[in-house]
Amino acid sequence: MTNVVAFSSALRDRSSGAHSGSESAGFMTDLIQGRGSRDDYIALVTQHFFIYEALEAATERMRRDPVAAVFISDKLTRLPALEADLEFLLGADWRARLEPLPSTRRYVARINQVGAAWAGGFVAHHYTRYLGDLSGGLFIGRLMQRRFGFETNGIGFYLFDDIANPKAFKDVYREQLDAVPWDDAEKERVIDEVLLAYRFNTELFEDLERAKRAAVA
Repeated sequence: MTNVVAFSSALRDRSSGAHSGSESAGFMTDLIQGRGSRDDYIALVTQHFFIYEALEAATERMRRDPVAAVFISDKLTRLPALEADLEFLLGADWRARLEPLPSTRRYVARINQVGAAWAGGFVAHHYTRYLGDLSGGLFIGRLMQRRFGFETNGIGFYLFDDIANPKAFKDVYREQLDAVPWDDAEKERVIDEVLLAYRFNTELFEDLERAKRAAVA
């Protein structure tokens, strides 16, 4: 008898290498290990703003889709927190000071594309970002809090006040993934899109590292 692997498990297993590769990018390693500066952190928050602006616009478009809507929860919304963080970090004129990096532009373009018409593609990016935020993101937030002396201002992006138990939330999310009515071909497309999302994330870290080096050259 052949064991059937749950979709959430297949998704996690197939993307684990890409996830690890993204996290080990030099820019993030420096930031996590204390070698990154406050400006480096601000640069990361800036690029997150553009990514989540696109993702949460796609979320609004996908609310009526019967498959995508299952995964949508206002408890995950990050954009207001990012706006508050940027105002704290950059000042009242923060919007005028933002510029997306080339990798961010590509990332945003892809989210806009799949978030307009393909539920599976939207879920792939939703899963990659938000489950990551509820895992390693919480750890990163605590590190940045200690590293730069923040209280809650500046790290609001990493605070999920409406989710009392992140593990339980993620468990339910994975159960929802296992219940999707996709055939095997569509599940493969979604896994490929998750891998693409991780690649965009890695390219973003590489872009941030290049920009950092160019600034001190």
